[in-house]
Amino acid sequence: MTYRDAGVDIDAGDALVGRIAKDAARTRRAGADSSLGGFGALFDLKAAGFSDPILVAATDGVGTKLELARQAGLYRGLGIDLVAMCANDILAQGAAPLFFLDYYATSALDSDIAADIIAGIADGCLETGAALIGGETAEMPGVYPKGGFDLAGFCVGAAERGRLLDRQMTAQGQVAIAIASTGVHSNGYSLVRRVLEHGGFTPDDPAPFQPSQSLGQALLAPTALYAKAVMPLITDGKVTSISHITGGGLVDNPPRVFSKDLALALDMTSWSLPPLFAWLQQIGQIAPMEMLRTFNCGIGMLVTVDAADAKTAIATISDAGFSAWQAGTLIARGDGPAVRFDHLDQWKVAD
Repeated sequence: MTYRDAGVDIDAGDALVGRIAKDAARTRRAGADSSLGGFGALFDLKAAGFSDPILVAATDGVGTKLELARQAGLYRGLGIDLVAMCANDILAQGAAPLFFLDYYATSALDSDIAADIIAGIADGCLETGAALIGGETAEMPGVYPKGGFDLAGFCVGAAERGRLLDRQMTAQGQVAIAIASTGVHSNGYSLVRRVLEHGGFTPDDPAPFQPSQSLGQALLAPTALYAKAVMPLITDGKVTSISHITGGGLVDNPPRVFSKDLALALDMTSWSLPPLFAWLQQIGQIAPMEMLRTFNCGIGMLVTVDAADAKTAIATISDAGFSAWQAGTLIARGDGPAVRFDHLDQWKVAD
């Protein structure tokens, strides 16, 4: 008997390492040479320009978006999602993403799918300024069903000592700048898939809210990478908090970053619910508060700044190619909720 007889093809794994080396090399940056194949990956913080850094680490996956991607046969965006879910969390601490490692586990290696996903990881690393310095590909027949796979990502960033964001930097009267999402991002897909099933839709059907795309293409749009939008604000010391809107949506994420005696008053008339989300809400008959706690609803990141810096912050984010607007204000919490949705009954659907 051989290992291949048992379902594990070492030669295919070795060939994949050679195939993805060029993608890792695309992400080369100061501090990392992006070479693959060693037992450990190295990163030189001094070469990256740090003198007294604090490291910040984050890990995440892309959840059941994997299953929708498998149904649609669209995989490259998953790699971008994987980087974004980790790197955006690093940014939320006020740190710069520096390097990334991935873990790809499957029942039996499909080199084309794996290479496509890892190429997407390299795309994401390039966009956020991180080096892809290593990873692991594991074949585990019997653990995953035929055709099944899972992804995990690991990102490390850094900031000079004393420069990390702290919730004590937030104060009453500061304003919240919203940065638009690119779609559902990577949370809520168990509900998305349930809505599709309930409505009798498949990923190949035209998107009713955007007929030029299939539902799969629209729902699998990669998570936005916000480094180019917020790193200039972090560097300039303009930011007092950053909230990455992931699982828990606009209800649970913002309170993680501001002082516990404060609440965020979001003006629901400051933006319109994007058509994709409005369609999900209509087909699934989802209550507004359930939408707000499950999905990002068009806001991928919230950045708080002093009121005097709001216009500059919006201009900086816009110059980086993102849509941004003033969405709310930090107020005294009192006995109220941590996030207040003002004018919820006037929340409109975008054209």
